[in-house]
Amino acid sequence: MANESWQVDGAHSSVNLTVRHMVISKVRGHFAKWSAKLALDTADLARSSVEVAIDAASIDTGVADRDQHLRSPDFLDAQKYPALTYKSRRVEVLSPERLRIVGDLTIRNVTREVALEVEYGGQGKDPWGNQRAGFTATASLNRKDFGLTWNQALETGGVLVADRVDVEIELQAIKQAAAQVG
Repeated sequence: MANESWQVDGAHSSVNLTVRHMVISKVRGHFAKWSAKLALDTADLARSSVEVAIDAASIDTGVADRDQHLRSPDFLDAQKYPALTYKSRRVEVLSPERLRIVGDLTIRNVTREVALEVEYGGQGKDPWGNQRAGFTATASLNRKDFGLTWNQALETGGVLVADRVDVEIELQAIKQAAAQVG
């Protein structure tokens, strides 16, 4: 079977992040605007690919002042670098339910190889006859690897913002109808 085009169902998909604040707690956020291109070979997932584009300015942690700071040159510099991108290089099938997608993540014009650990939730038809597939992908990144170095030392020890950022992508995709020829 050849690669088929699948579209992300935005109502059932999200790009989320978690980072430690002041060593003692976690701050959670998400990106409100993003898109993905999926080419899935459901008979051999290793032959599949994915490309993701995330609008840096759409970061939302629920606190407007913090979000403005995250969009600033101290962090994402969303005005100068409006998109974060990920493009897969290869898909490794670890088991019927587990994949590893290795690809290039670009943040602030810095590209690093990042492996996403993926749980494949399987496929099914929705009540309207559409074929859907579900995936949960996770990765831990060191933000300093992408030039995100701003921080403040705490008088009690530690720093205000941890270096490690945990990413979780929940993705539900809908198989696109084959193009009609002729």
